[in-house]
Amino acid sequence: MKRRLLKRPVVLGVLIALGAVSMSVAAFQQPAGGGQPAPRVVEVDRLADNLYMMRGGGGNSAVFITANGVVVVDTKNPGWGAPLLEKIKSVTDKPVTTIINTHTHGDHVSGNVEFPATVEVVTHENTAKNMQEMRGPTGIAPPAGGAVNIFKQNNGVGLPKKTFKGDMTIGRGNDRIELRYFGRGHTNGDAWVIFPALRVMHAGDIFSGKNIPLLDAVNGGSGVEIGSTLAKAAREVKDVDRIITGHSTVMTVADLSEYAAFNNDFRDAVQAGKKAGQTVDQIAASWKIPAKYMGYAPPAEVRLKSNVQVVFDETK
Repeated sequence: MKRRLLKRPVVLGVLIALGAVSMSVAAFQQPAGGGQPAPRVVEVDRLADNLYMMRGGGGNSAVFITANGVVVVDTKNPGWGAPLLEKIKSVTDKPVTTIINTHTHGDHVSGNVEFPATVEVVTHENTAKNMQEMRGPTGIAPPAGGAVNIFKQNNGVGLPKKTFKGDMTIGRGNDRIELRYFGRGHTNGDAWVIFPALRVMHAGDIFSGKNIPLLDAVNGGSGVEIGSTLAKAAREVKDVDRIITGHSTVMTVADLSEYAAFNNDFRDAVQAGKKAGQTVDQIAASWKIPAKYMGYAPPAEVRLKSNVQVVFDETK
């Protein structure tokens, strides 16, 4: 299978770059007028003989085939776990043994409930706590009827039973996976998943793409710290060439370093505005993507205002 990183239409690309989360319209693919739901299509990019990025239906999933089974990183929106499983079967006949969730949002964890209950789920310890509650993230309009805790609906199936605080290693040799935590950012439990033998890392939504990130203060995210966290990851992770982003294409460590600077510049602009006596609305209205970050997706107004508010509230 040839590696395919397809260019999608501009509108879809912007939506992906903005990191749409769990209860977005895409969650259920229900067309206007109550017709038949659109097919849930999972697309595959082959990154190595035993590593695939699977797109569609939420955050990008990684599928890592080991000697003893398959490790899946992130499982997409509600209803997308089964299509993801079917697509996995198209590249290997080995069973899924482990799920790693990079953070708590529904477009990365909801598919857990559709995998066999025997699959071990691993997360950062803060994400495990967040998944118990499944509180809706800041910066996203709540769905009609309020947020839904998919794990409570399924009697706890899909919740993590193994957690880590700083670092954790799974497997050995060419099958080794390193889990790292560098600090608060998108949430307070953003896991970085490294496949050392392949020089690939999955960053989840702390690096969702070249865009304004979702700063989810409800789940412990930080607009003041995210830039430093990203810079620490770029500095400390060794022997990684490619990074699977949360909602965009595969990128590089140089891209990650640039993204750290972008977030620090955003923080500095908000803090300068607050120091000058500006309100959140005034700061958001005047902020523009700096010219040096050409190609970054323009932010939705609700996302921009929410992020300004997060940094504003954190700045004393």
